Amino acid sequence: MTVSLFPLLLLAQATPYAVPGETAVTPYVVDDANAAARPFVGDDIARAFGGQDGIRRIVDRLIDKSHNDPVIGEIFVSHDMVRLKRTLFEQFCYILNAGCSYSGRDMKASHKDLGIQHADMNRMVEILQAVMREQGISFPAQNRLLSRLAPMRHDVVER
Repeated sequence: MTVSLFPLLLLAQATPYAVPGETAVTPYVVDDANAAARPFVGDDIARAFGGQDGIRRIVDRLIDKSHNDPVIGEIFVSHDMVRLKRTLFEQFCYILNAGCSYSGRDMKASHKDLGIQHADMNRMVEILQAVMREQGISFPAQNRLLSRLAPMRHDVVER
């Protein structure tokens, strides 16, 4: 009897990568296009952010500050913070061309029913800018990343 691996391959492609400590999520197709931005060409921008280690520090600090922020902190209360840090790191790392793939959901699906408003998004950007300044990221490098993230606003903001 011959067993086909094709159904298993399809399942592997449709099931998101998960790490220990993350809450299970509804399966979806994993695709770098879900990151909602093309990666930069070359490695100069990745180096400006300190490579993967620097990107991880920025993401960890961004999530910690946002979670504890009196303005937007409540948005993060029911989130799987392990998964959020991992997928946001992957997204930034992918966009900055630092050698990562993105395994998260698309922006519309991952922000659905969060009730994010324009003011919330603006506050998150302010926190990201503060974190990038703390980490010594140059203003031009900050602007290059923000220019790739800005078009996502229409998929993130719900009201």
